[in-house]
Amino acid sequence: MIAELLGTVALLVLFGISQPDLYRTKLWRAGHELGFNSSPNVILYAYANYEPQPTLPFVWSQAITDFNVAISVLSLFLLLSKLIAFIMHVWFPIVAMAINISLTVLYIVSIYGQAGPDYLDPNYPSSVAWYIAKPCTVAANLSVQGNCKMAKGAFAATCIMFGIYLVNIGLTVWALLPNPANDIVDDEDDDDSSPTALKKGGNWQMHSIPPTPRTGTIPFTPRTMAFNTLERKLPLRNQYA
Repeated sequence: MIAELLGTVALLVLFGISQPDLYRTKLWRAGHELGFNSSPNVILYAYANYEPQPTLPFVWSQAITDFNVAISVLSLFLLLSKLIAFIMHVWFPIVAMAINISLTVLYIVSIYGQAGPDYLDPNYPSSVAWYIAKPCTVAANLSVQGNCKMAKGAFAATCIMFGIYLVNIGLTVWALLPNPANDIVDDEDDDDSSPTALKKGGNWQMHSIPPTPRTGTIPFTPRTMAFNTLERKLPLRNQYA
């Protein structure tokens, strides 16, 4: 959970800074100038020619930015909920499996969105975003290089979180597997209430004591001994009788 917390905080900072559009359009425009992808001017062309807006690539859309912010906030909320459930001993493996699988799928979508393809312009097709596939130094502008490094950092943090949730899934699967040790412990608990366990020094205080078997002689009790002492004649009384 410590690694998950560090990764979540890093994503909250990086995705929060990038909202609403700190560097997305700048990287889009820089990639077109370098000949790597389409141009953001297609939006202006559509407005100028009274044409419907084209479907923007997911990697350059506002949806991917909002999506990344949403999953970072959701990850923090679920992490806090998991910590509370773990302390209260209600963090069951089946619940953990559902949550970890859901978050893993969300982070797969985020990775795809950050490094997704761009086929909007047939003259400049791109299967992977240039700031992921290429070094930031391909851009001469220092500002673009800084934005590229920030985008790379957010992508790396997302991949780390994806790896953490994969490990969580593996641990959850391991926890769901049948464990013979649990059956052994249960058997030992059941055997503690048997007569054999009582003979071996088990917890016998809570069990009823078996009745004394009847015999032909009168049971000898402390009260019987007291009555016998009272009826017995003392030696001095016998001497002066």
